[in-house]
Amino acid sequence: MSDILLHMDNIKKNFSGVQALSGVNLQVARGEIHALMGENGSGKSTLMNILGGVYPYGTYEGEIVYEGRQCHFKSIKDSEKRGIAIIHQELSLIPGLSAGENIFLGNEKRGRFGAIDWDSTYREAQDILKSIGANIDVMTPVRDLSAGNVQMVEIAKAIGKKARLLILDEPTSSLNDEESKRLLDLLLEFKKSGITSIIISHKLKEITYVADRLTVIRDGRTIATLDNNDHSIDEDLIIKHMVGRELDSLYPPRDATVSEEKVLDVKHLYLNNLGRTYRGRKYSLEDVSFYLRKGEIVGIAGLQGSGRTILCRSLFGCYGRGAVKGEVTFLGERVLFSNPKEAIKNGLCYVTENRFQNGLLLDKPVVDNTTLSALWRVTEGVVINREKELEAASKYAGQMQTRLETIFDRVGSLSGGNQQKVLLAKCFFAEPKVLLLDEPTRGIDVGAKYDIYTLINRYTQEGGSVVMVSSEMAELIGMCDRIYVMNEGRIVGELEAAEATQEKIMRFIV
Repeated sequence: MSDILLHMDNIKKNFSGVQALSGVNLQVARGEIHALMGENGSGKSTLMNILGGVYPYGTYEGEIVYEGRQCHFKSIKDSEKRGIAIIHQELSLIPGLSAGENIFLGNEKRGRFGAIDWDSTYREAQDILKSIGANIDVMTPVRDLSAGNVQMVEIAKAIGKKARLLILDEPTSSLNDEESKRLLDLLLEFKKSGITSIIISHKLKEITYVADRLTVIRDGRTIATLDNNDHSIDEDLIIKHMVGRELDSLYPPRDATVSEEKVLDVKHLYLNNLGRTYRGRKYSLEDVSFYLRKGEIVGIAGLQGSGRTILCRSLFGCYGRGAVKGEVTFLGERVLFSNPKEAIKNGLCYVTENRFQNGLLLDKPVVDNTTLSALWRVTEGVVINREKELEAASKYAGQMQTRLETIFDRVGSLSGGNQQKVLLAKCFFAEPKVLLLDEPTRGIDVGAKYDIYTLINRYTQEGGSVVMVSSEMAELIGMCDRIYVMNEGRIVGELEAAEATQEKIMRFIV
C-alpha cells in the first residue's frame, strides 16, 4: 500500500452507557478516495466526528495517527489546523450571508488593525469557486442557491482552510443525478492535486464510481476493507458486510390487495405560483390528473423541479385554497384543503423530503416528535395527557424498530434512518388513510431502506394508500403498483409496474 496518511486504531466511544464504537480500525492512504460504508447507526459519522474534533480527545478511547504524528484533537479548530476539514450532512452555512462570507466564516481575511478585508475575502472566494468549477457569484446569499451550489460553497470553505484531508458525510443526499456526478468528478480532480478524501455514502453506485477502497462498519466495529480494483467491486458483497446478511431482494414482496375504490382522484389541478412566473410558466402545476386506489402505492417520477414536491404540498394544503384550482376527490368528498392541519384531521398526511428543516424538531425528544402531528389525540381540554403520549411514543418506536436508548432521546442524536422512522411514526400516529411520501429513503442506507419499505407495505396491507415521490427510479419500480411521470409541472406518462423500466421512464422526460 502507498504512504499511510491516517491510522485510527481501536477507537471506542459510548454515549450514556450505549457503546457506539467498539474498536474501529481505519487506514487511509495519502491521495486516495476512501469510502466509509455501513447501516445508519453503525458508527460512521461518530468515527469521523472524533477525527474532526467534534468529540474531543478524552471522550473516546483509541489512537489517531495523522501524517506520522499522534493526534489529540480537543476541538474542531485543532483538526482544521492540521488540514482536516469535515463537511457534515447537515450543512453548516448561514443562509442569510453571501457565498463569499460563508467561505471564510471562522477563517476571516484580516487587514490592518484586525478588520476584515472584504476586497480580499470576495476576491479569494471567487478564485476558489472558479478553481472547483463552480459558477457562483460570491455576493449571492446562500439561501438563494441550489442544493448543488450550496454543497460547492461548503467545499470551497474547506479549500479555503487549506484542507489536505476532506471528509464528506453523505454529500449527495440532497443532490440530483447531475449535481452528484459533478461533485464526484470534483473529488477525482482533488485526488490528482494530492487531496485525500473520505466519503460516507449509502449510494453503492457512487462509491464504486469514485472510491479506491472502502471500509465497512457494522454495529460499531470494522467488518472489512475492500479494494475497488477497476471500479468493479461486488455490490452484493458490500451489502452482505453492511447488514450482516444477504438481501435476496432490495425490496420486500408486495402482497397488499388493491381494490377498485379510488381514495384520491385529482382532475385538472393547477397551481398558480402566487402570481409569479415559474420556470417561464404561469403555473407551477398545469392540468395534473391522476388517481390512487385503496391499498395501492402510486409512484411519481421526474427530475428535480418537475413539480413532484409541489404537487404533494398542494394536495396537503401548504399553499392554501386560493392558489390551487381543480377538482380533488378525497375519500369520496370534494376537497381543497386550506392548510395542513385540515388535511391531517381529514386523513391525509405528508412526509416531507427534508426532515431536518421542516419534518422534525431535532432538539426535542422522540416522544414529543411522535405526537406532534396530532396532539389532539393525547390532549384533554388544553392539557396534554403525558401518560397517553408516552404510551403512543413507545408503541410506535417498537413497531418501527427504532434504535434508541429511550423515547426521551433527542431526535438529532439518532442516525438518519432512525430519524426517518420517527418522521414516519409522527405521520402514522395521526392514523391517515393516505400518505404522501416525498423521498422517504433519502440519505439512509440499504438496510434502513428495507425497513422503511416493509413499513410502507404493512401500511397498505392494513388498508392505507400511498403516493410515493422518489428520485431513484429503481426504488419506484421496486415498490410501486403504478408510476406517473412528471415534467415541467405536468403528468406526461403513466406505467404499470410490470412494464416499467428506467429507460421507459426517461423517455417520457427527455
